[in-house]
Amino acid sequence: MDCFDGSPGQFRDFRKGDFEANWIKVAESRFSQVYEVKLKLWREKCALKSVDTTLCEHNYYRRIIEEVSNLAKVKFKYIASLYGLCSEATGVVMEYMSHGSLNNLLASHTLMWPKKFQMIHEASMGMNFLHSMKPPLLHLNLKTSNILLDDHLHVKITDFGLIHWEEGTSKKSFMEHLTARGNINYIPPEIFTQCRDPPGTTFDVYSFGIVMWEILTQQKPYAGCSVTKVLLHVSQGKRPCLERIPDEKPLECDPMVSIMQQCWDQDHRKRPQFSETVMKTEALSEVLKAPGPNHPSMKGNRGQTSDLSWLVPPVHKIAFPQMPDVPSEAHAKDNILSLLSKKDFGSFRESLRKEHVSIEFSGKESLLHYTVASGDANSVKHVLSLGADINCVTARGYTPLIIAVLYRLHDIISLLLEHGASVTQGDEDQWSPLHFGAQNGDDRTVRLLLDKGAVADAREKSGWIPLHLACQNGHETVVRLLLSRLSEDAFRKQEDTWGRTSLHLASAYGHLNIAKLLLSQGADPNVTDNSLCTPLHVSTEEGHFRLVRQLVKSGASTNKADSRGFTALHLAALKGYTGICRQLLSNGADPVSRTLQGWTPMHLAALKGHEATVVQLENQGGCVNTRGEKGWTPLHLACYHSKPEVVAKLLAANADSNVTEDSEGWTPLHVACTSVSFTCVLHLITHHADVNAVNANKATPLHLAAQHACVPIVKALLLNGADKTLLDSSGSTALSVAQRCSKWEIAQLMETGC
Repeated sequence: MDCFDGSPGQFRDFRKGDFEANWIKVAESRFSQVYEVKLKLWREKCALKSVDTTLCEHNYYRRIIEEVSNLAKVKFKYIASLYGLCSEATGVVMEYMSHGSLNNLLASHTLMWPKKFQMIHEASMGMNFLHSMKPPLLHLNLKTSNILLDDHLHVKITDFGLIHWEEGTSKKSFMEHLTARGNINYIPPEIFTQCRDPPGTTFDVYSFGIVMWEILTQQKPYAGCSVTKVLLHVSQGKRPCLERIPDEKPLECDPMVSIMQQCWDQDHRKRPQFSETVMKTEALSEVLKAPGPNHPSMKGNRGQTSDLSWLVPPVHKIAFPQMPDVPSEAHAKDNILSLLSKKDFGSFRESLRKEHVSIEFSGKESLLHYTVASGDANSVKHVLSLGADINCVTARGYTPLIIAVLYRLHDIISLLLEHGASVTQGDEDQWSPLHFGAQNGDDRTVRLLLDKGAVADAREKSGWIPLHLACQNGHETVVRLLLSRLSEDAFRKQEDTWGRTSLHLASAYGHLNIAKLLLSQGADPNVTDNSLCTPLHVSTEEGHFRLVRQLVKSGASTNKADSRGFTALHLAALKGYTGICRQLLSNGADPVSRTLQGWTPMHLAALKGHEATVVQLENQGGCVNTRGEKGWTPLHLACYHSKPEVVAKLLAANADSNVTEDSEGWTPLHVACTSVSFTCVLHLITHHADVNAVNANKATPLHLAAQHACVPIVKALLLNGADKTLLDSSGSTALSVAQRCSKWEIAQLMETGC
């Protein structure tokens, strides 16, 4: 361990005594715990990842010791920095990332599309950097729990370079090692097939493809599947379901999905290098630069699901002061910023002159902004004593107080308030210090600000008040503080620009205790936003069963419809939340209510393929033969979307297999043949569907099957009595259709009958 003695050029082996006593556990896995610690010497927060050597294989921590000095030299914007070791805690000391892992964020927050694209691009940047090293530095452990997020939700890759493929290692033991670490979903198929090549860069590319899917869907791949089933799926070329990607997506999502599919290609030789991927993701991310919150789209027929991108607060790009290259003015003034950046506060204060406080650096930052960001209260006091403007603003409108709130510097916040800092002055987006404190969940700061006259119902430019932010982020203590300072009138009139209340946000994010608190304070469970969505709508769409139950218990109407005519039951059916459907139906929800397009909950469950939900709806009063828009029944929709399991359930519940829709006279069998769904066709034939039914153009199912060239369907129709001689409205037989469309195999089949 001598090489970690802390001498110049060496990495330090920290002692437990180097850290302050208060270690806060922020994450835990099977093999390790991560603590937030503070170094006494640097006065900086760090993360200490302590490895449980009793659970890890014997040489794992030894490999960390051998590798950390090299890995700590890896410095890049999108790579988490390593500082050294702490042998006494068998751990690694690294950069602290305030927002934890991407894995946790995806589970707890609904991200806007621009933020998703940004995260994908930044992760590709980090991986491209590792792979561009010579030789390439393989991660072999890339997953969402090893992607960390800083204060501004920017991505940094961690835990790279600690898993190795060693000469003579069997693929079986290597895979067992990865599986034990919870990596089964990220292992490419070549690791458990006959491919003899050792893992290379394409291993990480495959893992990145799975990570992309998780970011786009905010779900876990292969949820509920055993290890064996995942291995079977992947070896057969199956991948996580693309239907999990939300319907309301930007046009740019399709090329992003294409990149994802290339990354997880079954043939590792066809997967792109990160040098190629990073350029493509950059272009897509640039096109989708994050705007402010958007109103849910109501265009055309895309409104089958609501756009919950508004659940992320108005995009607020926080630009913390960074120590720049010292400008010419500072060279002339004894490199004032240089002393600050080195945290040489004594020399900084000794060198400081009155003329320094009026220097304006890039971005209009003043010396006071940088001094506040340094975290040294004595230096801040000294700068103020020289006449610094306590309410000076950066180009983005940040005051020194806002900077102190962002950094949670409580002593400096108190100091600035004592010197008359404005608690109401906001930035360019009208975010006040209280907005930032509420978003951070910093109840100590919130109390300080409120005691100094901060306005509890101050509004930023999109109408969000601090209470919105506290409710959205689940900060119950801050919510209680803000409620104690809000007048009854302000609480009643808290809607933002789009009419959304704090109860909408708590309900959408599943913060049950906060929702209960708001309801106990008189929040209306039936309040609607500008799209007529209630808290019950948003909690249902997000699948928060307990919150749905609480809202219903508190008087939420189960039959209120939004501006598209969707009730909460429609949303639950669309998402396949069978338990929520049962809860709503048991509390008076109308099982045959219709949207503006005429769809019932049964229609929506059928088109999405939620068979258990279809059964639940049918058991509690739903009708399988209800006609929606253009006379389409749930059976038509299930056939159109090729959902054979749902087709079977509907038919078992006596759905009419020969019902015709209004405009073209199509039966479900016509639709199934057009959708080329062989299994649906079989189910329909088994339930007495008329194989010779004609639509408005006199086309039979056989005409359509011939046109779409599905041999099994044509055979099934012929075996069940389909008449080859029937003519459509153009005078063509099914054989003529096949010949006209150059479907020669089908033509031969109908000519020979075999």
